[in-house]
Amino acid sequence: MDPRDPQAMTRRQLMRHSAWFGAAVGFAVAGGEVLSHVAGTASAAPERPTLRFAQISDSHIGFTGAANTDVTGTFTEAVDQVNSLGYTPDFVIHTGDLTHLATPEQFDQVKQMMGGLRTPHVFTVPGEHDSSDDAGQRYRSAFGRGTRGDGWYSFDIAGVHVIGLVNTLNLQALGHLGQDQLEFVRKDVAGLSSDTPIIVFSHIPLFAMYPQWGWGTDDATEALSYLRRFSSVTCLNGHVHQLFTKTEGNITFYSGTTTAYPLPAPGGAPVPAPLTLPAGKLHAALGIREVSYQRGQRQLAIKEQPLR
Repeated sequence: MDPRDPQAMTRRQLMRHSAWFGAAVGFAVAGGEVLSHVAGTASAAPERPTLRFAQISDSHIGFTGAANTDVTGTFTEAVDQVNSLGYTPDFVIHTGDLTHLATPEQFDQVKQMMGGLRTPHVFTVPGEHDSSDDAGQRYRSAFGRGTRGDGWYSFDIAGVHVIGLVNTLNLQALGHLGQDQLEFVRKDVAGLSSDTPIIVFSHIPLFAMYPQWGWGTDDATEALSYLRRFSSVTCLNGHVHQLFTKTEGNITFYSGTTTAYPLPAPGGAPVPAPLTLPAGKLHAALGIREVSYQRGQRQLAIKEQPLR
């Protein structure tokens, strides 16, 4: 069985993972480029996309603090918002920090909550909070079915190649992939046509967003070098709890917000600690993201929506 067969994902039930983060964003993938659209503006997404998925990130279940006294409640709202998109996403991805303290109870709670997502497939990658004291073993016990190594994986669906990477283990100052995972990426894409749209998920950014706070991955350059020949590559991450976009040649990076609490802008505080917003302002800083692909098109559209 070819692991990149779109049906192989169903047969193997590759993993149970979650929809991304706090502020709602929608993507439409069309042939390889990315177009970003603010919620409420006209979208270039096709009316009937070939592929549609949603992304949630940084739910931090187990967090207690003034920045959000009910992270379970806001994550529930994010799940409900995904379920209210007006269609069934082909899959949902959670880009890490599912939990705050990586306890078995927190993983079980997240798994049950994400079980309420109306989608055939839920995928995850771990955040550093999910693997802080055991090299990710409890995370993989809960969410690592069908993955390789420390939890990385890939699959093909609707003409798009999707890669989930783990850069939250063996941390020094920055995120880190490691030689085994770099070799996985090299071999994984070697046989793909250069016009294949590539989507990469990770927790920590694969670009140097703000290295002073660890917002970057020290060996990402090598991983990205294997993707430079493709006409379109989109990298999605969490970790920074805010929206940010950067384009380098054929690669566009999208950082996402959170369902838990905002963090300061890069350099806007001594450390990236949770921000407590004025009353009534928290939901505007949280949200979800949706993505869709239309075979034969040349655009990837992105839509962002705050929690309602």
